[in-house]
Amino acid sequence: MSTLRFLDQALFIDLAEKAAANPRGRQHHNFHQMEEPCHRMAVGMQPDTYVPPHRHLSADKAECLLVLKGALGLLTFDENGQLLEKRLMQAGGDCVGVDLPPGVFHGLVVLAPDTLMFECKAGPYRPVSEAEIAHWAPREGEAGVAEYQAWMRAQFD
Repeated sequence: MSTLRFLDQALFIDLAEKAAANPRGRQHHNFHQMEEPCHRMAVGMQPDTYVPPHRHLSADKAECLLVLKGALGLLTFDENGQLLEKRLMQAGGDCVGVDLPPGVFHGLVVLAPDTLMFECKAGPYRPVSEAEIAHWAPREGEAGVAEYQAWMRAQFD
């Protein structure tokens, strides 16, 4: 039998602290084993983290994101990087999450310190392939990230 694991304030505080200390500005807490067919994780995120636009092409890679604390901006794009939709997702707000079908280019921008989201998608983990990376946006660590991230954030001002 598995051990009960709770999404409680102790976990939220721990993830926020670890995300703040992490150079990438985010920290995952997996509730699954890597071989399990359903991957479930809590992700602590700070406003300086960069989640570049990407997509998941496999038919089994829909993902569900729920904001448990703080706020995220979700941006969706067409194949050429044109903004299709933007949506504020905020804990306790009008919209708290999204269920993304496979193939949709999406990026996230963290709009509040110590934001925490819950993510669920099919396993096993596969790194994003070249076909799933947005060629029109900078990759994490590349020149232009700060400017692109500022543009992403400005969509929610």
